Amino acid sequence: MTRTYGWMCVACRSFRETHRHVAACGTCGQHVALYDDGSCRLCHRQRSLVAHNTARRTGDVSLAEANRYGQQLFFAGMWHQPGTGKRPYQKKTTPADMRLLTPVTYRQLTLLEVPRDLSAGQRRGFPPPPHPGREAALMAFVADHAARHGWRPSKVERIRRAIRIMLGIQDTPGAPIRRSDVALLSSIKHSAAVVADVLDDAGLLDDDRQPAILAWFAISTAGLPALMRDELTEWLQVMRDGSTSPPRRKPRADSTISTHLRWALPTLQQWATTHDSLREIGVDDVTTALPADPLARYTTLQGLRSIFRILKARKLVFVNPTARVRAPQPTPPAPARVDLDTLRADLNSEQPATAALAALLAFHAIRVAQLCHLQLTDLRDGHLHIDGQVIPLAAAVRQRLSAYLDHRQQAWPRSVNPHLFIHARSAITTRPVTSWWIRHQLGIAGQQIRLDRILDEAHATSGDIRQLMDLFGLSVHTAHRYAVTVNTVRHR
Repeated sequence: MTRTYGWMCVACRSFRETHRHVAACGTCGQHVALYDDGSCRLCHRQRSLVAHNTARRTGDVSLAEANRYGQQLFFAGMWHQPGTGKRPYQKKTTPADMRLLTPVTYRQLTLLEVPRDLSAGQRRGFPPPPHPGREAALMAFVADHAARHGWRPSKVERIRRAIRIMLGIQDTPGAPIRRSDVALLSSIKHSAAVVADVLDDAGLLDDDRQPAILAWFAISTAGLPALMRDELTEWLQVMRDGSTSPPRRKPRADSTISTHLRWALPTLQQWATTHDSLREIGVDDVTTALPADPLARYTTLQGLRSIFRILKARKLVFVNPTARVRAPQPTPPAPARVDLDTLRADLNSEQPATAALAALLAFHAIRVAQLCHLQLTDLRDGHLHIDGQVIPLAAAVRQRLSAYLDHRQQAWPRSVNPHLFIHARSAITTRPVTSWWIRHQLGIAGQQIRLDRILDEAHATSGDIRQLMDLFGLSVHTAHRYAVTVNTVRHR
């Protein structure tokens, strides 16, 4: 019994579908759905109970006589016959026609965009889906999707309830469901991500979410002059979408864009107090604004150079004031040593996932992003095949991976997720785990363990750049950084 079904059990729900006449019961007076004889279901159940207790036939006991001294309330599901089992509620009045899953081409416009409060729907009930045929088709699709992903019956019913809610609150019945509306399910403890996956698989998801960087960009540049904001908006567009006109430019990742803007933003805010546009910025303004700290000076110049290069190519500024300004990159400090006691605790953890993750990082320095996307097929014959590398796994790593695989099979035997590392939520999907999940499995940041392992190998090989490249897949520049740290320690 849930709010989705109006606090009614399966039997009462089915009864109200087949008995549409609602009036005052001729026996008890309640205003509910009635049988053809004018009495409600509870009165009939009471008569069956009295007949059973008195060993008489139901027809021998009148409704008035059975309900004369009150009624016995029942727990939901108590009237199932022994051996039949409990089956989830499923509409039988409408056949599932999968052709109804084709989205409609029109959209119903709304007068006002009012925020939806799904918690109010929990208290007062959600509107039913307006098209029973489309609902039945989507429920059948959910069953097929669940069978492919090995879901439990309780999970299937929960996703079905969530999808019924989405169908009921649509502005345009039959149109793809907006991802922003699906996100509201999280407020009532439903898995919005899983519902979105199902709708996307059915071709009924409209991903209308705004990229996070756009909202962050609008907030970060809100205090700048209008002309300066317009120029930065042009830079943002080129960085995200690239440029096919000369000078051509490939799109950059959102993380790269946000990093460049964070580096340049303090200087831009300082200029905003005296300038309205970046066209007014000259070489002297740039050199004066650069901080004295070598690392801050380098990062600030890199951020400003990224902006002015694009604006100059788009002819939004007359000159690039950063073209002849130099700020060499300082030598980064050597990575800090890890806490060996914490690392040993992770390697010997009772959690198989923690031990396996720590072993791959501590022995082979696998990147965190690679750990997220490792697949079961990447482990073959005691070797790890990843990004063109074939890594022979150490005995301690093979032992921990074997224990984790046994745990994975016992915990999620029906999971079809192809990734090596999964958890309770990702097991019913095909999505990889996130770096956030890996960080919370370990007592130390995974990147710190990886850097310490590479640094240890650099000292063991006396800074052999070729060996560092072969073992860990590093570039020449990165391997040289670790070799420099070895030489620095040697000179000391």
